[in-house]
Amino acid sequence: MLTVATAAHGGRAPFRPDLAARPELPVRPSAPAAPPPRTAAPGAPLDVRPARLRDAAGLHALSRAFVRSGALRARPAGHYLDHVGEFLVAGGGGGTGDGLHGCLALRAEGPATAVLYNFCVAPGSQGRGVGSLLLSAAYARARRCGVRVMFTATTGSAALFLRHGFVPCAPADAPAGWAAALDPDRGSRVLRLTVR
Repeated sequence: MLTVATAAHGGRAPFRPDLAARPELPVRPSAPAAPPPRTAAPGAPLDVRPARLRDAAGLHALSRAFVRSGALRARPAGHYLDHVGEFLVAGGGGGTGDGLHGCLALRAEGPATAVLYNFCVAPGSQGRGVGSLLLSAAYARARRCGVRVMFTATTGSAALFLRHGFVPCAPADAPAGWAAALDPDRGSRVLRLTVR
């Protein structure tokens, strides 16, 4: 199971790339809530897309199981609504509302630096390449937005991150505010990826 530890938001502005260039990233218009996530049917096509406001409830529901297991930090439901523009989601093919099978968020942490957090894949969708699709989409988004380095922290094996080019680094190498918010009792490993 992929487990990712994340830092608290700390009141920073959400990661919002140039909205004129990326109009599909919502700011905060009203929209209906998404239904709770479902597991993917075997062989069903998946796509990765920016989260929409109607995904906020589904993001919260998907993350809850990982919070209970200790893999993710608890965030209030409002966090997912307030920061939906930071999230990418893996869902049913064509964005048909088939449920959320995975998500991650990418937040700016300074010039050309971002932090990947809240990375989770629904248990019934694990082993289907959902995590790899999400990481590839996060890399592409970071590159388009001028990010040169991404950081994340994990309490798991980090195998997926390592396969995607992340390397272990010292917490002191990461953005100071983010690294300071990591809980040392969780035994998180900090990882870094240079975006080319």
